[in-house]
Amino acid sequence: MDRDRYDKVLEACNLRKDLEILSFGDQTVIGERGINLSGGQKQRIQIARALYQDADIYLFDDPFSAVDAHTGSHLFKEVLLNMLSSKTVIYVAHQVEFLPAADLILVMKDGRIVQAGKYNDILNSGTDFMELVGAHNRALSALDNVEARSISERTTSEGEGAMGSTNGNQGNGSGKVDDAGPKGQIVQEEEREKGKVGFSVYWKYITTAYGGALVPLILLAHILFQIFQIGSNYWMAWGSPVSADVKPPVGSFTLIIVYLALAIASALSIFARAMLLNTAGYKTATLIFKKMHSCIFRAPMSFFDSTPSGRILNRASTDQSAVDMNIPYQVGAFAFSVIQLLGIIAVMS
Repeated sequence: MDRDRYDKVLEACNLRKDLEILSFGDQTVIGERGINLSGGQKQRIQIARALYQDADIYLFDDPFSAVDAHTGSHLFKEVLLNMLSSKTVIYVAHQVEFLPAADLILVMKDGRIVQAGKYNDILNSGTDFMELVGAHNRALSALDNVEARSISERTTSEGEGAMGSTNGNQGNGSGKVDDAGPKGQIVQEEEREKGKVGFSVYWKYITTAYGGALVPLILLAHILFQIFQIGSNYWMAWGSPVSADVKPPVGSFTLIIVYLALAIASALSIFARAMLLNTAGYKTATLIFKKMHSCIFRAPMSFFDSTPSGRILNRASTDQSAVDMNIPYQVGAFAFSVIQLLGIIAVMS
């Protein structure tokens, strides 16, 4: 933080009064698309941000379009001619009064450069630029006439205007604008919960798809897989000959056929478990996404003013990706590990 440069930028961009008006000064969070700022404030804050960076080259696209003539003149003198006097500045402008100070002027017409040079040289040599200057002068003279007429009308109706002001003051009992005091930031802090995830959250997730009807089937498929695995190991241990002198309880063909049947049953169980788990996870993720989608599209406009779009996109990308890809397999892995542990305890017993 360069305090001296910061203060100079505020002065150059005429932002001190604006910061006094804002509830939290320069700590006020600007809402999505600058919802709590006027067009002129947006433009001056953008210029101030660029100015504070102290870059070597500045590109301004019509920087005085959203400010009045007095503020535009102040910006031009303090920003372009003072603070950026030693920088390379390229600016697009429709206001002709800002052109004489430029080192080089390019006149554009139909997407092409038709004239280039200094102000007086172009003014004396071409017609296009002369037409632009003439139109600007005529517009200024017309504006001056309108302002003079409005001032004279306001002077003649001063008494009537004062009466209207008095009546207005009687309405709220004072001549001041009602102000309820500083308001909160327009962008609310994101809610975060710390600590472990409660069982109710997992239960809500598990029972979202088909009311949780697939969960018993998934557990049953894995229990069968575990039983077939234990059974095949036990069968091979029981049916294999201990030594050459001892006759095996079953023949080699029967031993292999039963073991093959148990292996196929294990494969079918693990396939059924995978299919059911993916179906449940896909259905749950789809329902959650549709509910979120519905809530976002039916939210009032104030929600989008106070919620940055990046926060919404995080829900629909990173968080939704976790619901799609990670959570179903993590929940399933936990359940399968518990079943496998119980199977090991049973075998050991």
